[in-house]
Amino acid sequence: MAASAGCDHYIRSCLLKAPCCGKLYVCRLCHDAEENHQMDRFKVREVQCSACLTVQQTQQTCQQCHLLFGEYYCDICHLFDKDKKQYHCQPCGICRIGPREKYFHCEKCNLCLAQDLQGNHKCVENVSRQNCPVCMEDIHTSRIGAHVLPCGHLLHKAYRCPLCMHSACDMQNHWKEIDKEIAQSPMPTEYQGAMVKIMCNDCQAHCTVPFHVLGMKCTSCGSYNTAQDGGLIQLQQPEQNMEPQQHDQQ
Repeated sequence: MAASAGCDHYIRSCLLKAPCCGKLYVCRLCHDAEENHQMDRFKVREVQCSACLTVQQTQQTCQQCHLLFGEYYCDICHLFDKDKKQYHCQPCGICRIGPREKYFHCEKCNLCLAQDLQGNHKCVENVSRQNCPVCMEDIHTSRIGAHVLPCGHLLHKAYRCPLCMHSACDMQNHWKEIDKEIAQSPMPTEYQGAMVKIMCNDCQAHCTVPFHVLGMKCTSCGSYNTAQDGGLIQLQQPEQNMEPQQHDQQ
């Protein structure tokens, strides 16, 4: 068994010798946090055993004391860690947390996705080969799970996609809460009857709806994820019949 050692990122019993600077670090992430350059995991050729300190070629078991460096070992990524059902995806070029049978690689998205998304997601070409538009961190190699939005874009976490503004999850309960708030918060007299044109970010419908500061509801899909298109349209109030006052003749 591997000794209970490692860092905040991985459980392993060896140090990687960085091919860039020759320094020893538990993992590439620890290296990158300390140095002003990044370690190329694929170029790692040597490791040091944490028990006997023998420097040797990358392998899963120490050649000197036979200590297991990691329950899982990938000789491509040079990843040592406890067993998390990892597997190396050749098209992705990196290791993924499995188990493998629960995931498939989408050729167009160029990413491993859960099996329940096979034939049930909107493909966006090379979608993970860009930074998360919210936190600006890399998505493809991130250790943080990404959320697949209905629009096909990826985010680490959000309620709507900042690229196309589509809702990131089922918001029906939230829309119902807004319905209640609007019903309990009538607009001032001068705004009653005011209408506004909106565009729905969820269904792309254009419609004219009553104006309210708490939100404008799409009449097509019921979403409040909408954007105002233009100014207020003040409906004319019906004119009262103002006949001239008749005076009695004296």
